[in-house]
Amino acid sequence: MQWETIFSIANTWPLLFWLLLAVGPRTDLTARLVLFGGIFPLAITYAVLLPMIMTGMIDPVGPEGGSMDFTKLSGVMGLFDSKGGATVGWIHYLAFDLFVGLWVARNADRHAIARWVQFPILFFVLMAGPFGLMLYLLLRFTSKNKPQNATTPS
Repeated sequence: MQWETIFSIANTWPLLFWLLLAVGPRTDLTARLVLFGGIFPLAITYAVLLPMIMTGMIDPVGPEGGSMDFTKLSGVMGLFDSKGGATVGWIHYLAFDLFVGLWVARNADRHAIARWVQFPILFFVLMAGPFGLMLYLLLRFTSKNKPQNATTPS
């Protein structure tokens, strides 16, 4: 497989939808575009490639192309020892970070958090997923107008 090409497309494609989240109108159509145009293709790519990698059909991973043991650090590291494994792992991150970005944007709009405040948080969700999510949840928890369930994603 052409892992560099797959990686490049998968890495670039979501940027369009991040831009849409950051500066586009917050409508149901925008949310559907991000979900079905950005997240869904990444999820499908991941769902197709992961079993093929894990069964050794393409780019066998692990120690000597052996089986994966996700209960040990060495087993997880084995997945990333191949171009295919690293690409599939990266697609996993891209899909989940974009999903979290969509949730943050919609939730922030629902709680009347200004877009200029959302923008840096969305940047951190894009660049360092869990850190950006933590920033958003802290913002909700410390906000003057904090929702009743500020510590629970809603």
